[in-house]
Amino acid sequence: MKKLGILFLLAFFVTNCSGDMEPETSLFEPAPADATSTAPPTFPAMDAPTFDKILLWTNGTQLRGANIYMRRVYPELDGPKFMGAGATGPPYTQADFDALAATGANYANFSVPGLFTVHPPYIVDEGVQAALDELLAMAEKADLFVVISVRAGPGRSEFSILRDGAGIWFDEELLIESVWEDETARAAWAEMWQYTAERYRDHSIIVGYDLMVEPNALEIVGSWDEDEFYAEYGNTGYDWNFWFPDIVDAIREVDQETPLLIGSEFYSSVELLPSLKVVDDERTVYIFHQYAPYVYTHQDADDEMNVYPGYFDANWDEEPEDVNRAWLEEKFSFADDFSAEHGVPLAVNESGVVRWVPGADIFMRDTWDLFEARGINYAVWMWYPDWEPMAEEDDTFNFHFGPDPHNFSNVPNALQNVYESFWARNTIRPSDFE
Repeated sequence: MKKLGILFLLAFFVTNCSGDMEPETSLFEPAPADATSTAPPTFPAMDAPTFDKILLWTNGTQLRGANIYMRRVYPELDGPKFMGAGATGPPYTQADFDALAATGANYANFSVPGLFTVHPPYIVDEGVQAALDELLAMAEKADLFVVISVRAGPGRSEFSILRDGAGIWFDEELLIESVWEDETARAAWAEMWQYTAERYRDHSIIVGYDLMVEPNALEIVGSWDEDEFYAEYGNTGYDWNFWFPDIVDAIREVDQETPLLIGSEFYSSVELLPSLKVVDDERTVYIFHQYAPYVYTHQDADDEMNVYPGYFDANWDEEPEDVNRAWLEEKFSFADDFSAEHGVPLAVNESGVVRWVPGADIFMRDTWDLFEARGINYAVWMWYPDWEPMAEEDDTFNFHFGPDPHNFSNVPNALQNVYESFWARNTIRPSDFE
C-alpha cells in the first residue's frame, strides 16, 4: 500500500547561492544534465527558424519564471481595497510585468480563474475574461511567454485549493467543490477549456494550458491512502484520471498545437505523479508542484524553525532525517521514474518557500539545480504586484522583502539573488520568433 501519511493533511497555502553558473543554453541546444541525476528523455531537436511551442518543453530548460496570481474579488470578503476594485485581483500593471522581465525571467504562469462561472448556468464570465485579456496584453508587451493555469471553473471555486481556511478567513459558502460529483459541471469544464483554446489558440506568447491547478479530490473525500482511494473512487467523478481526458479531447477539437500541462491528484504532489494517466497526445507535458518538505517550506515566522540543510522530521512520522540535496534528489525520483517509463516531458510550474525560513536560498538553489539537471521548465510562487494593500497583509512568499518577517519593503537579499541568477540563464523570448 502506498501511504500518503499526514504529510498531506495540509493543503498548500497559496497567499503567498553564489558560485559559477553552468553555461547558458538555448532552445536549440539541450541543457547539460547533472551527472548524479536521471537524464530527461530525448526528444527531437528543433530546426531553426521554425517555432514549435512543444519544443520549449522538450529540449532542455528553456522557460524560467514566476507565477502571476489572480482570483475573483469578493467585496464581502476582501473589502474595498485588498484585492482591488476589478472583477479579479490583485491588480497588476505593466510596470509589474516589465519588472519581472527585467530580472531575466521569460515565463509567467498565470494562475487564474477559468473563463466560465463557478455557479450554474455555466457561462462566460465577462469580467474574468477581460482581466485575462489585459494580463496577456501586458505580458506580451513585456516579452514574456505565458501558460494559462486554471484555478477555478464550473463547480470549483478558487477556495477549494485553500479549503482549510473555510469558516476561518472566508465563509464556507465560498467553498465550491461540486465538480467532483456533478457530471454537468465536469462537462462544462471541458466546454470552458474548448472555448478558451479557441479564443487564444493563435496568441503567440501562450505556450501552454494547465487544465486544473492542483486537483484535490483525495483531500475532499478524506482519503490518505492512494490505493484505497482508487479502489473506492476510481472511474467516478472524484477520479481526475477519469475525466480530464475529456478536456484534452475538447481542446484538441479546436487547437491541435498548444501544449497541455496536466498535474496529478493531491495538489499535483510529486508522490502522486506516478498515478497520473498518460494520454495519447504528444504535445502534453506532465507537471508537479514542489513545496516539499512542507514542514520546512511553509514554516510560521513565530515558530522555532527547521533549517536547510538540516536534520528534522520532514513528514510528520516522528522520525528525523537528513534533509538536504540528496533528500530532494530522492523525492524527485518519483518524477524521474514516471518520465522514463512513459517517455514524456516534465515541468514544475509552482515551486517556492516562505521568505523567512533559514537556508531558503540554499534550498531553492539546490531545488532549481535539480530541475535544470532534468531539463525541465519551472516557475516560482510568486511574483507580487506593486499593490500596497496586499503588501500590507500578504507577504509570505514576497521574496523582495527579504528574510525579516517584519520588513515590508524591498531589500537586497540572498533568496532574490538565487532566483535572478537562474533567470539570467534564459536566452529566448517571444520576440525572437516574430
